[in-house]
Amino acid sequence: MTQLGGANFAPYFHPDGRRILFASNHTNPRSRNFDLYLINLDGTGLEQVTTNADFDAFPMFSPDGRSLVWASNRHGRKAGDTNLFIADWIERP
Repeated sequence: MTQLGGANFAPYFHPDGRRILFASNHTNPRSRNFDLYLINLDGTGLEQVTTNADFDAFPMFSPDGRSLVWASNRHGRKAGDTNLFIADWIERP
């Protein structure tokens, strides 16, 4: 689906069935800085979802598509601590 380079993993379908959310470090392939990206099934419309300097990955949508959960190393008490984050998903018109 992509030609991004780096590591691209943990795909998860958006409930609309037309897009996939995934983790990638394509902007700096040698780093552990993964962010979440959304892409259309045909490979167009790549959109960055998270912009944190730490690891963000393993995204999942709620069945109704209104919430997003993912794992992140941000706000850990020590390096490598992983926490779960839940956010409201708001579609752009």
